[in-house]
Amino acid sequence: MTSGVADGRMPTMLRPLSHRGGSAASARRAQRARTVGSLLRSVASFVIYGVAFVLVLSKLGINIAPILASAGVVGVAVGFGAQNLIKDFLSGIFMMLEDQYGVGDVVDLGDATGTVEMVGLRITTVRDVNGTVWYVRNGTISAVGNSTQRFGVAVVDMPIGYTADVDQAAEIAGEAARQAVARAPLSDDVLGEVETLGAQDLTQTGITLRLTVKTKPGRQWAVRRALTADVKMALDTAGITATAAA
Repeated sequence: MTSGVADGRMPTMLRPLSHRGGSAASARRAQRARTVGSLLRSVASFVIYGVAFVLVLSKLGINIAPILASAGVVGVAVGFGAQNLIKDFLSGIFMMLEDQYGVGDVVDLGDATGTVEMVGLRITTVRDVNGTVWYVRNGTISAVGNSTQRFGVAVVDMPIGYTADVDQAAEIAGEAARQAVARAPLSDDVLGEVETLGAQDLTQTGITLRLTVKTKPGRQWAVRRALTADVKMALDTAGITATAAA
């Protein structure tokens, strides 16, 4: 049985990338540019509306000097009543500077999980797998799980019966997965070798085998679906089923 853990090697999924590929770095820069653009639109809208309001008052003959002079005092008063708004703004700015996530990333924000559609100073818009759009205040985001940054990992868990030979099943599953990732189109999505981790879990009905492979960002789910189908077919052909025969 091939196992990165058994022979003392660290599994590929746990090793850091020594460098980023040129295309991946370019894609990330383009993604961040979209995020910055979304954020700048929010800032520009705020500034434009503010300036337009002052200009309209000036055109109407209203003396704006007292208004500007009292802006500081009003700002302090508003600040106490708008602490959440300020918190949202600051969180949005730091999120952008730290590149925590961007437009197009698949993220888990706690309250919502899905694809980021827009990043604003106050709100991040996320669309989940059911098509529901979630508007999450930046200030309420305490932790971010980003599934599409740098690379992904396709995890394939395959159940087999207790009567099956675990080593044989792992060898067949690993070989089927390696052949699958060597063929197009999966070969274009995979960044590393298949790791056969062997028996992962024991259930009431059998044993769960686990295989992993590093993929391009956002492609881990498609790779997992394809590998699951190929591994299942290979095990069925070898007479290894998910549960023991009655």
